[in-house]
Amino acid sequence: MKANRINSLSTIAAWAFALLWALPLLYALWAAFHPAAYATRFEITAPLTFDNFRHAWVAAPFPRYFLNTVMLVLGIMLAQFVICTLAAFGLARWKFYGADVLFALILIQLMVTPDVLILENYRTLQRLDLIDTLTGVGIPYVASAFGIFLLRQAFKTIPKELDDAARMEGASTLQTIWRVYLPLAKPIYVAYGLVSVSYHWNNFLWPLIVTNSVETRPLTVGLQTFASVDQGIDWSVICAAALMTSAPLMIALLVFQRAFIQSFVRAGIR
Repeated sequence: MKANRINSLSTIAAWAFALLWALPLLYALWAAFHPAAYATRFEITAPLTFDNFRHAWVAAPFPRYFLNTVMLVLGIMLAQFVICTLAAFGLARWKFYGADVLFALILIQLMVTPDVLILENYRTLQRLDLIDTLTGVGIPYVASAFGIFLLRQAFKTIPKELDDAARMEGASTLQTIWRVYLPLAKPIYVAYGLVSVSYHWNNFLWPLIVTNSVETRPLTVGLQTFASVDQGIDWSVICAAALMTSAPLMIALLVFQRAFIQSFVRAGIR
């Protein structure tokens, strides 16, 4: 009886926290699909409208912002896949002096937030003449300690006998990675790709500092246009713009959520 009561309280608490977490999203949905006059008036008979989305679309160059964001997140993800795969393979399969120390240093990097390095990264980009470029926005993130750690753990679960079999067939190291490790670690790449895309899709501070023009701004920086005091703040339009910005990411997470969860379960910490 006591166990049932505890389970009931746990369920109620979980639903309460879930509702609290979802309140901002629920409000955004309400405000985006209703006129500005009903943004703070929650009436069931309030009329629905799509004008807020049309106003948001023409108020800022959304097509350009979307293109910049897609190019940025895909470029970073592909570069991370290449660099993290090679580093993870070397740490998982090659035995060399200082490998454990090197891996420990990579893990320490996980405890250093990117915001700490903003000033030094900005100075480096100035020397390279990469300010106000998509390359400058993405280059500090192309080597990911989290990606190296996750892929190393996945590679260590792959039987080493497959390496020997591939070499007996005449495969090089890169061919072994491409034909053996990548297919077996596909769920891990899906999960890490979602993590990478979601982080850089929502990243705001670093792109705000580095970009100065419409040609390089991602969606998160472009959204500040709607919060301009000079133009007045229309919460319905702001919510509509926020939904358009986050919709692709939420759809991707819903589509790949099963692979996302299973990949982390299979990777584990070994």
